[in-house]
Amino acid sequence: MRIVFMGTPDFAVPVLRALADAGHEIVASYSQPPRRAGRGKALAPTPVHAAAEAMGIAVRTPQTLRDSDAQAEFAALKADVAVVAAYGLILPKPVLAAPRHGCINVHASLLPRWRGAAPIQRAILAGDTETGVCIMDMEAGLDTGPVRLRETTPIADKTAGQLTAELSAIGARLMVQLLGDLSAYPPVAQPVDGITYAAKIDKAEARIDWHRPADAIERQVRAFNPVPGAWFELVGERIKLLAATPCDGHGPPGEVIGDDFTVACGAGSALRPTLLQRAGRGAMTSAELLRGFPIPAGTRLA
Repeated sequence: MRIVFMGTPDFAVPVLRALADAGHEIVASYSQPPRRAGRGKALAPTPVHAAAEAMGIAVRTPQTLRDSDAQAEFAALKADVAVVAAYGLILPKPVLAAPRHGCINVHASLLPRWRGAAPIQRAILAGDTETGVCIMDMEAGLDTGPVRLRETTPIADKTAGQLTAELSAIGARLMVQLLGDLSAYPPVAQPVDGITYAAKIDKAEARIDWHRPADAIERQVRAFNPVPGAWFELVGERIKLLAATPCDGHGPPGEVIGDDFTVACGAGSALRPTLLQRAGRGAMTSAELLRGFPIPAGTRLA
């Protein structure tokens, strides 16, 4: 098929590559504009932008698709279908209607649960036992379109990073399956019950509140690994918590209650950090941290 691909982050790259490997013609790739990153604040292309250029695919990075010129340029590509994966820009009705088979989206949740920007993180934070991928026809509403294919996977103790990679691979496989025979997978309307919204992650959510139960903090740690990283303060230094295990123990929330760096949490629970990262350093186990940075019982974490 003649495809326009629209995506931005790492999640979308395997989908792009799978479509090319399946023999489809990718006539253009749309991605969000380069952004300043790193210490030098140099402009850096998005992961999809970089991958598409390396594959010899023309890349377009409009700030918006709302103006008539951008819509005309999109329509002039005469695509059979637009494949969308975490693009991040709203597609106006003229764009949705331009491809012969419309726009089809790879969404990382079991719709209608977790419509919106951060479905993977919200599913982990909420304690969902499973999530998955839906391949859906796009409409003007936020992730409201009918679903053609879906596949589930358990969340278990996976981090957002691990789950993102897994769901991306599932989405790539399902999209190739669908485009191999669109008529074999007719769209099915989403249920009207069970709708939830996955709001964009605010960096303020990453700060650990030790008054919360240990199991909720452990989910927070996994949901924000690798970014933005759950964190706490110790003697004025911000430390990221990359992995932790709920355990037995109780005490004032935020107080270290054992020589093994067990920390008291809310509701009479406790958490044992297992992987941490100090500013400017690599990840380390709690034992490695304690060897160079003693944290005795009675220390209070903020």
